[in-house]
Amino acid sequence: MGQLNQILPFVLMFVIIYFFMIRPQQKKMKQEKEFENGLKVGDKIITKSGFHGKIVELAEGTAIIETMAGKLKIERSAISLEMTAALNKKA
Repeated sequence: MGQLNQILPFVLMFVIIYFFMIRPQQKKMKQEKEFENGLKVGDKIITKSGFHGKIVELAEGTAIIETMAGKLKIERSAISLEMTAALNKKA
């Protein structure tokens, strides 16, 4: 009984950390991965660095976007889920 009282606070702390920190982060990573895999040619996007563009070509891990200044080759992971969703919500 004494050992259980010593271990219980650590178990509770781990459970709290899991549900408030680890699980939401895993959920967000899964959501971003689904977003990256769901991109298609013609989608209007915003990169995490702030570039606005339209996807003109997709490769396995990269995308070529057309901006006002020309074409850029970027990693798919550089496309912002939140800012792109906000852009598409306005339109």
